[in-house]
Amino acid sequence: MTAVETQPPTMTITRLAHAVVLAWGWKRALIAFAAGALSALALAPTDMWPLLFFTFPVLVWLVDGSAAGRFGGVLSAGAAGWCFGFGYFLVGLYWVGHAFLVDAKTFGWLLPFAVTALPAGMAVYTGLGLALARAMWTRGPIRIVALAVALTAAEWLRGHLFTGFPWNAYGYALTGPLVLAQAASLMGIWGLTFVAVAIFASPAVLADERSDTRRRWLPLVIGVLVLAALALYGTLRLARNPTQFVDNVRLRIMQPNLQQDVKFNYANKQQVMSHYIALSDRSTGPQSTGVRDATHLIWPESAFPFFLTREADALAQIADLLPRGTVLITGGVRAPEIAPGASITRAYNSVYVVDHDGSILSVYDKVHLVPFGEFLPFQNFLEALGLKQLTKVQGGFIAGDRRRALEVPGAPRFLPLICYEIVFPGEAVPRGERPGWLVNLTNDGWFGISTGPYQHFQQSRIRAIEEGLPLVRAANTGISAVIDPLGRVIKSLPLGTEGVLDAALPRRIDPPIYVRTGDGVVLLLMGAGIVVVVRRRMSGR
Repeated sequence: MTAVETQPPTMTITRLAHAVVLAWGWKRALIAFAAGALSALALAPTDMWPLLFFTFPVLVWLVDGSAAGRFGGVLSAGAAGWCFGFGYFLVGLYWVGHAFLVDAKTFGWLLPFAVTALPAGMAVYTGLGLALARAMWTRGPIRIVALAVALTAAEWLRGHLFTGFPWNAYGYALTGPLVLAQAASLMGIWGLTFVAVAIFASPAVLADERSDTRRRWLPLVIGVLVLAALALYGTLRLARNPTQFVDNVRLRIMQPNLQQDVKFNYANKQQVMSHYIALSDRSTGPQSTGVRDATHLIWPESAFPFFLTREADALAQIADLLPRGTVLITGGVRAPEIAPGASITRAYNSVYVVDHDGSILSVYDKVHLVPFGEFLPFQNFLEALGLKQLTKVQGGFIAGDRRRALEVPGAPRFLPLICYEIVFPGEAVPRGERPGWLVNLTNDGWFGISTGPYQHFQQSRIRAIEEGLPLVRAANTGISAVIDPLGRVIKSLPLGTEGVLDAALPRRIDPPIYVRTGDGVVLLLMGAGIVVVVRRRMSGR
């Protein structure tokens, strides 16, 4: 019997790297696409983030293999980046297609276009990132830094250009474990994106044949040590900041789990109201007295198939439901001020604070509207072609003038964030505002039982950590929850169920470093990275 000869790990990785570097044409595109598609599994709800140690090195080798392309390989690297991004966003955003099935007769034909067009558009940023990386490229471990700088810059642009869409930024791969997610309080999601790319791409250096063994392993060792340091920081932060609660505030979140065709049909007006009233007053245990247990009742986004302030009987039913001292916070579509007798064609997506007597105490209008969902780019032109946004409001929703905190009796001021307003880091809470809590009202029922609502929940949770503010979340179909300022889920209702959730309101904590410095930490990281790359290129080594 002869012993089986085994190859060292670095030898196996070197052969794999050669296969990627030398791939061309459709093979190269397929490798990039597959690596991107697998990378999406690092996101919620699967949270398979260690998988990126295998997929992100492929990005490095793809850029290495672009050297023979025209214009210094910039175009070739950009094309590979687009293929990677298309796979990543196709798997990560497939759930957008569910929205086009809510009214399949009107929008069903658009489903294949939407499911592919959005990932294709987002992949342009990944292509830009790899093209920029190729322009900065150098030999050895420093090229990992170039990749981190370039992809972080591209992701930041994705989060800001054309109203922005920072959904599924690469940094969210480090937010599945709560101990790692605490780093968001230091550097925000853009800083985590830089760190994630650098750490997960580091194994690529193991394939460098010209480096000695110690130099090959150094980037991976540093990456693992950084992960360990982040985990240690998170562990200590969680241990030193136990959850504390605001006195005399008792929350009740109502999750109705209504189907969209019921929720938005005026003919179902009384059915919707009866469901809300009965569910809100449901007993949750032997000692429960229903809604009388709560000081603040919270309903989700766009709760009614009508204009609340124009339906006196609906306000009367709310007044009959609420005991004295209990306040309702609810989403609702609000009609604009118009001349008497004029027809209403546009509306605001709003949050109301309603007192126990049915009076409206305050209103917030959504500022950051969803493209193609609440408005169409080039609205008049596309409507003239027969297109309409998913909400079918002619002319699109009207954007609110500014984001602001609202006063509410019996509790600290809260900042309302409607639907995906909460996914914008650094923008969700405007400078100068420091509310006592965040209230995220959303209707993820558009996206069915898919990964979309889990991703939305994960990103909402990170805003709480970045801002050091508790988050109260009411979703039509879930996930509704109360989250403390360190991202701990105090209580939650799962996706696709109806029910009520009773919980105390966590206290806010002192502003974290991210609140005080904004994107200062990531700018420092990127600036240092650019200096290192430029020095390496100038040295010619």
